[in-house]
Order: sequence, then structure tokens, then C-alpha cells
Amino acid sequence: MAIRKIRELGDEVLTKKCKDVTKMTLRNRILINDMLDTMYEAQGVGLAAPQVGVLKKIVVIDIGDGPIVLINPEILEVSGEQTGEEACLSVPGKAGTVTRPNYVRIRTLTEDMEEIEMEGDELLARAFCHEIDHLEGKMYVEMVEGGLHDAVYEEEE
Repeated sequence: MAIRKIRELGDEVLTKKCKDVTKMTLRNRILINDMLDTMYEAQGVGLAAPQVGVLKKIVVIDIGDGPIVLINPEILEVSGEQTGEEACLSVPGKAGTVTRPNYVRIRTLTEDMEEIEMEGDELLARAFCHEIDHLEGKMYVEMVEGGLHDAVYEEEE
């Protein structure tokens, strides 16, 4: 397991569409573990494979309830609306206001390549949308209302 370099805004890899994962290989398992390590090291809540330079449809998310691994995720249903601050490990030190669905239902494969459906609301819905956008070569900066601003993080006590 290793910490990988996070690609930043302006890197061409972040604008490319990713390819489906057709089987779980040792290389893919290592990538998933490295992505989790990288996300936790950077104190993020989500990371998509293109953010570490790999054009595969793999996402890791942890909003505080433990790690979620998504392989070939697709959004099936959305409803409601939420507007709030969003940031991205590929745009360090910046944040912006983005409107996303408040509820999202997705279909994805597990690490065992079993198809499941998952639901999320609020922060998890936002994370699903944000990370799945990365797999299509889209970044949240394209959706920011009112421009980016310096991110302000609360200090942990």
C-alpha cells in the first residue's frame, strides 16, 4: 500500500473518460488500497481513480461511516436538491458552492464484482455525484456558483 500523487486541476487525465473494470485483478486491489490510503492521508471524503492518474471506473468514499468502494458506478435515480460547499483533493485549498441532488441511488460493483444498489442522501449523495463525475472527466469547478474561494477548515481540538 502506498500514497499516490494526487493529480491537480489542469492535468489532462482529469478531463478524460474512464474505462469499465471488467475483472478484479491484484493490480486493481492494490489500486483500491492505495486510493484509500491516499484519501485518508489527504483528509478527503472521496477519491476517484483518475485523481491518481488511472483511467478506471473506481471510486473510494468515506464520509465517516467506513470505506465504500465503487466499481463501475452509475446513477440510477436522483431527487431533491441541496446547495452547499464543495471541495476536491485535485483543487487544493479551494472550495465553492455547488447544487447537487439530495438523494441518489446508484448501481455499482463491489470489490468481489457483485452488482449491488446503494442509496445516499445529503453528504453521501454529494460524494456519489462528485466522484462519479470524475469518472466522466468532469470536475465540480464547472458547476460552482459564484466562483471558487479559499477553503477555510476548522481546526481540530
